[in-house]
Amino acid sequence: MSSSNSNDGGEDEEGFPLHECVFRGDVRQLSSLLRAHDVARRDKHGNTALHLAVMLGRKECAQLLLAHGAPVKVKNLAGWSPLAEAISYGDRQTISSLVRKLKQQAREQMEVRRPDLIRALGQIQNFYMELKWDFHSWVPLVSRILPSDVCKIYKSGSGIRLDTTLVDFTDMKWERGDISFIFQGDKLPSDSLTVLDNKAKVYQKVRYEETETEIEDEVDILMSSDILAAQMSTKGIAFSRAQSGWIFREDRKETVAGIYKSDIYTITGLVLESRKRREHLSTDDLQKNKAIIESLTKGNTQTLDTNGEPTRRASLNPPPDTGVNWESYNQAVPGQYPGLGRELVYKESSRNFRATIAMSDDFPLSVDMLLNVLEVIAPFKHFAKLREFVAMKLPKGFPVKIDIPILPTVTAKITFQKFEFRDDIEAHMFNIPDDYVEDPLRFPDL
Repeated sequence: MSSSNSNDGGEDEEGFPLHECVFRGDVRQLSSLLRAHDVARRDKHGNTALHLAVMLGRKECAQLLLAHGAPVKVKNLAGWSPLAEAISYGDRQTISSLVRKLKQQAREQMEVRRPDLIRALGQIQNFYMELKWDFHSWVPLVSRILPSDVCKIYKSGSGIRLDTTLVDFTDMKWERGDISFIFQGDKLPSDSLTVLDNKAKVYQKVRYEETETEIEDEVDILMSSDILAAQMSTKGIAFSRAQSGWIFREDRKETVAGIYKSDIYTITGLVLESRKRREHLSTDDLQKNKAIIESLTKGNTQTLDTNGEPTRRASLNPPPDTGVNWESYNQAVPGQYPGLGRELVYKESSRNFRATIAMSDDFPLSVDMLLNVLEVIAPFKHFAKLREFVAMKLPKGFPVKIDIPILPTVTAKITFQKFEFRDDIEAHMFNIPDDYVEDPLRFPDL
């Protein structure tokens, strides 16, 4: 197993009593220890006690750890979360519990962050900004059919409005339209995010909590598809000034959008790492896989049982007991412990990217201000990628033009082509028009 997360739980005199309890399946002792020990602590393999509980099929231990706030998103040294390991083991109830807790923890983190975010937005002068997205690919035929878009962003007080024609962009599929995304920081969380479909004249509130049916649909998708982990590795990233000229070399400069004088940098060492596991899928699953996922992601329920309820994916038979004990696990080389669940069916790929970025001192917005704006519109996946990139330690200035990988074969060029501070942005732009009708299922991914 390769290391992708630092270990924050090195061996010490205390050892890992929660982890050891989980190995033994001692629920009573675990319950008493949880009062005095850190439920988020990771061992030398990067595993939390929750990782071990789901890998070993200790269902009661897993439920107890979740009740005490065990983090669901944390990854071990191999880059896998407890949810990924639970999908591999295949117990439906455990997977459902982890999905619910993951969503709850995400809401709680956002609520903690929310007052600071609204305060930060309120301190930025009101503005209008345009971002141009051009998607391109090193695969020639793909490049011809990729979309482009100009996003218009309005900021007034703690409100943000984004107008776009690109609704979603996932796995080489995209949806076009006339969409407005509205954030109203002065409203309650349940009413603060709204998406408008301006062609159909409908709107959908971005809800904080999913229904039971939506949770169970998501569990069906997770149990029916590959376990995926993709991340942008920036460990070896380097920025160097791009050069121009054949004989007399000099640092490249460019005026972006005819306004912003910029220094051009070449980015090297950017690696898109993609990993895939499918030990929980049968041959029959793999054949049905695509049709099931397409059906669920389009909002179609599966076949109904005699009571008119959706037929849900059943738990898998537990994997055979590997016989690994606590001592052999704990004494193993970090990240190379014996297998605890199903034998991995695993594929890893990586792609190196060389990109360019234009940094300008002339742009009126700071990177920190941009990060606050992007945090609000992160439900759009491509904006979440942009935020992730801009959050890196960039050279001096503001990134007025960026190339970033979106998918293994697709790169996006984002250009900040217009920006102006404005005091005349009207309040009605942040309201839902009176003739729009609510459609809670218009955007199933939001």
